[in-house]
Amino acid sequence: MEKRRVVITGMGAITPLGNSVEEFWSGIKAGKSGIAPITHFDATKNKVHYAAEVKNFNAGDYMDPKLARNMARFSQYAVAAASQALDDSGLKGNAEVLDETGVILGVGIGGFEVTESGAKGYFNSDCVKTAPMTIPKLIPNEAGGNIAIAFGCHGPVEAVATACSSGTDALGVAFDMVRSGRLDVCLSGGAESTITGYAIVSFEVLHALSTGFDDDPTKASRPFDKKRNGFVMGEGSCILVLEEYEHAKARGAKIYAEVAGYGASCDGYHLTSPNPDGVCGSKCMSRALKDAGMDPSEIQYYNAHGTSTHINDPSETNMIKIAFGEENAKKLKISSTKSMHGHCLGATGAIEAMVCVKAINDSFFPATINLDEQDVEGGCDLDYVPNKGVSGNIDAAMSATFGFGGHNGAIIIKKVK
Repeated sequence: MEKRRVVITGMGAITPLGNSVEEFWSGIKAGKSGIAPITHFDATKNKVHYAAEVKNFNAGDYMDPKLARNMARFSQYAVAAASQALDDSGLKGNAEVLDETGVILGVGIGGFEVTESGAKGYFNSDCVKTAPMTIPKLIPNEAGGNIAIAFGCHGPVEAVATACSSGTDALGVAFDMVRSGRLDVCLSGGAESTITGYAIVSFEVLHALSTGFDDDPTKASRPFDKKRNGFVMGEGSCILVLEEYEHAKARGAKIYAEVAGYGASCDGYHLTSPNPDGVCGSKCMSRALKDAGMDPSEIQYYNAHGTSTHINDPSETNMIKIAFGEENAKKLKISSTKSMHGHCLGATGAIEAMVCVKAINDSFFPATINLDEQDVEGGCDLDYVPNKGVSGNIDAAMSATFGFGGHNGAIIIKKVK
């Protein structure tokens, strides 16, 4: 059976760089950082005092405030991004199509602030009770459920939880559902909001987060740079409308790009660390290329996981060299936009897939900012587009993400021809 083509016909985003796709992309093109001192909680007791928070977000702009009160932040971000994506696609209010539309969302953790506040209330009180909506607000699948309720999506609604690869893997599952004929339209992406005191300290004890940049937090996320010392926590949501090509054409939809291939693998190595040799991580990239029927030389841009940790950046460089081959890897433009929007955990794969779409549409290679002294001796020896983005034709791009537990995912986006 011939595989159906899958295209992207709508996009929405709530991010540390802005609460729309265009505001976000303008920030990326300008090399702007969304990292600043933490405001979600009093971080005085923590070692880490900065993060990439969503700013100036008002849930009431996108949903009934009463409904919003029954959602954790990650769900609010997801519903808002979905609202934008459906507006963009022209499908909002199309009950006939939405009745058959699915929602596949990547969420790594879920309503952490709900868990934290509920636990505080329980353990600090003589009265054994908690808020009645605690469980419905905190569980990861509720973001997709709230999208379905808000917009009348009655297809399959599922959550994918593969840590920091969740957003990419959710897009992969949605891609397969549309390509196989199970769905004509699917809303997919990721959502996360874990900027709380307990979440931050839990990553602190793993020595995973950047410290020491309190004087200028915008310098804290510096992938592939010698002075990198950890990732910066981000948050937000990105939702893409994935649609079967002929279905999109028949309704005269605007088409941004085509999803060409997806691949996944697992290191089977360590709960929190990637295998430094990069062999298993590279398999997700090779499998995505095989799935797309593409040669590595056909990819011009690679959006890196690029977390700004000592271990990730050289191991990812090894993965690229293995999957693409040394010569193709040297020609590839690579950047980590986490240098600007931080690491948004379960949402990051969706946000970075959107970066690939916009990069293709605008013929623009985004920068890796704060790359002042490339760590060549440490194994980071490819072209990471330092500090300033450059113009250039992009026919196809790959985004890859890697998560705790050894989860690896890669997705390929290309021009529609």
